[in-house]
Amino acid sequence: MVYEIVTETAAARPIAAVRRRVAIGEVSPVWRPALDRVWAFLRRHPGLRTGGHNIFVYHHPTRLGDPMEVDFGVEVSGAFASEGEVVFTHTPAGLVASTLHVGPIAMLASANDAIESWCATHKRALGGASWEIYGDPTDDGELEVRVFYLLA
Repeated sequence: MVYEIVTETAAARPIAAVRRRVAIGEVSPVWRPALDRVWAFLRRHPGLRTGGHNIFVYHHPTRLGDPMEVDFGVEVSGAFASEGEVVFTHTPAGLVASTLHVGPIAMLASANDAIESWCATHKRALGGASWEIYGDPTDDGELEVRVFYLLA
């Protein structure tokens, strides 16, 4: 799959999220229970739901191999008081390299790899965070995910 990498300025998006410490490569067993908590919270507070999609924010560790903090969230209309594990936070803001993945979730890592390769080729340093905004499935059942990497 060929990915078009674009640089753009990303604005912070408000999200309701549950943060988990996760080993790199071990997101799959963690995301659903965390996101289920967020959706249960949003059902109790219907005014916060914007029609926004699921957003996963990855706070990359400074030491290779260390676990990372991940915010499993949903875009919301604005600030709110934390309730249990659900907190108000934002996606990072600033200059990013991004791409659109359309395809099976099992192939999403190739979009991340494409951005990291582009950054290495163009001598752009990463800024310590990345995030994914999950769209609705396409008519043919493919998943659309916009992937962003904050640039240093």
